[in-house]
Amino acid sequence: MKIRQICTDDNSQLAKIIRDVLAEYGANRPGFAWQDPELDALSQVYVGDGRRYWVAELQGRVVGGVGIAPFDCHWPATCELQKMYLSRDCRGQGIGQTLLETALGYARQQGYRHCYLETFGPMLAARGLYEASGFESLPAPWGDSGHTACDCWMMKAL
Repeated sequence: MKIRQICTDDNSQLAKIIRDVLAEYGANRPGFAWQDPELDALSQVYVGDGRRYWVAELQGRVVGGVGIAPFDCHWPATCELQKMYLSRDCRGQGIGQTLLETALGYARQQGYRHCYLETFGPMLAARGLYEASGFESLPAPWGDSGHTACDCWMMKAL
């Protein structure tokens, strides 16, 4: 397995993975990342200060990814873990954990003090990964991510 920063050639593969996972969980509708306009151009979105996106490659094939970006909310120095998705056939192999550790390491290096994320109740394995990594559940969302259909909000002090 190889973790690397996203490049333009990864855009369509990653958009397909994200849409496939969202459809798998019934989240292929408004209020989820499904409708995000940048979904087909992630390599262009994650350029600039405090933002990055990484992909996981397995045997030369992109199998998932994760992003970090600044997040505007009531806590200063907060980032958001964004668009963390992994192909169904590659789950349970530690790839998600490695992606998460990569993103959180970068967040710490950038001086973020909190990492926020939103997910969806049926995504139990993802929630378990986040909890095992020290994320705590929140009673309500922070800020405005635009993902109004998410029903699980979490944060981690960095």
